[in-house]
Amino acid sequence: MLSDSDLQALWLTVRLAGIVTLILLLVGTPIAWWLARTKAWWKGPIGAVVALPLVLPPSVLGFYLLLAMGPNGPVGQLTQALGLGPLPFTFWGLVIASVFYSLPFMVQPLQTAFEAVGDRPLEVAATLRASPVDAFFTVAVPLAAPGFLTASILTFAHTVGEFGVVLMIGGNLPGVTRVASVQIYDHVEALEYMQAHRLAAVMLIFSFLVLLALYAWRPNPKKGG
Repeated sequence: MLSDSDLQALWLTVRLAGIVTLILLLVGTPIAWWLARTKAWWKGPIGAVVALPLVLPPSVLGFYLLLAMGPNGPVGQLTQALGLGPLPFTFWGLVIASVFYSLPFMVQPLQTAFEAVGDRPLEVAATLRASPVDAFFTVAVPLAAPGFLTASILTFAHTVGEFGVVLMIGGNLPGVTRVASVQIYDHVEALEYMQAHRLAAVMLIFSFLVLLALYAWRPNPKKGG
């Protein structure tokens, strides 16, 4: 059976992934829409910045986020001026770091979904005097719904499984920043292989179910669904 500390780490992991997914739905959707629609020359550089967490070692990304959110970093100085204190080794510091490293998992599937919508449905909406905002919410969003589902599942799953950035920014504080991946690492360090196996098995089953849901809900192009 899982220990109380294992259950605490699992709950913290689910809470972190849920909050990050909701934030990225709000932040990533306009970025993806802009990337899908714009022909500006800086689309390439912006797209590269969004995709950086896919290729950067987590320790590199975590190190620079730690510097930025530290007492002498620009983000750290801003949060201290606002009376929020430094963010590293806090839950909300972990949330901000997670938003950065999970950003491409939200933006790229949404960008692909928006590009698949094409111009024609939006042009038809415009001829019916729909404003750009109305066309976005009544035409683009419903047509891109499978993309929203895919992006949300991938973002949630990636946040659940991250280890390097979490350890750099959050450390290992029980009930505050110790998520499931760090808890498994702790069990292995303490040679508690059975406890590590139980928690790792839960994560393995969860990951399988996430991928199963993703493939089950993915539309079949041959059926036009």
